[in-house]
Amino acid sequence: MLTWTVGSVRVTRIEEQLGIGGMSADRFLVGFDRAVFDRHVPWLAPNHYSPEHDRLVSSMHSWLLKTGEYTILVDGCCGNHKERPWMPRFHQLNTRFLENLRAAGTEPEAVDFVLCTHLHADHVGWNTRLENGRWVPTFPNARYLFSDREDARWNPARNADLEPIRRIVYNDSVLPVVAAGLAQIVDGAHAIDDMIRLEPAPGHTPGHIVVKLESRDRRALFCGDVLHNVVQVYEPDWNSAFCEDPQEARRTRRRVLGHCADSDALLFPTHFGAPFVAAIKRTAEGFSHAFVAAPGG
Repeated sequence: MLTWTVGSVRVTRIEEQLGIGGMSADRFLVGFDRAVFDRHVPWLAPNHYSPEHDRLVSSMHSWLLKTGEYTILVDGCCGNHKERPWMPRFHQLNTRFLENLRAAGTEPEAVDFVLCTHLHADHVGWNTRLENGRWVPTFPNARYLFSDREDARWNPARNADLEPIRRIVYNDSVLPVVAAGLAQIVDGAHAIDDMIRLEPAPGHTPGHIVVKLESRDRRALFCGDVLHNVVQVYEPDWNSAFCEDPQEARRTRRRVLGHCADSDALLFPTHFGAPFVAAIKRTAEGFSHAFVAAPGG
């Protein structure tokens, strides 16, 4: 179990899966330039890119924060037993995510907040679990926070033009939380306490948020899908194929990288391969990174 310390806060990576993605690098990264990418391959392989398969390596994990007062989960991966035939990597999983959570010393009932950076299938799956044929909240004592703009985009009751596959995700992984009275929809920036703050970070989706942490003059930023692969630190104009507003996604990515570089905030991504966490620096060309391995990891 990998744990970092940011001030007084312990941050633990809760793994669901780690492996090779389903799309080739040139299809997943919009704006991709093979010659530029090839210059990065020597350091990307093997933890972040598989040359043999021409696939990016990606992780699916949550971040578990223990502040001393609250236990907080950032993003909820894909979930078990979810019907996702359009995305084989997400479909009908049977992972040890909850066992990994317990191995980190946390029972689902102990989670106080679930922070959803956005409502894509690989970020909300563990919001719910299957119990006697029904989807029920996995974290029954938590408040689940997500943005109003995100709900407006993905809630079938608010978007009559929502794609059928998105309805499935909302109905099995978000609606049961809403029905249980556990959802807290926020508009704009929102503070959990004096250490943890949610801020809008649109582009990948309209209501995407990032989570900022500051404790004892140490800082971290949990970026959700603002970045998918570490190569985007060096090529921030390369979007993922799933970014809805390409120009806004690029602006947000540069803003997030600038914040991390200028405030010494560690970057905690959701999909980077090992060793998962990065310090960001400004360079004459843009940005660079140095991975920060978990102590003992």
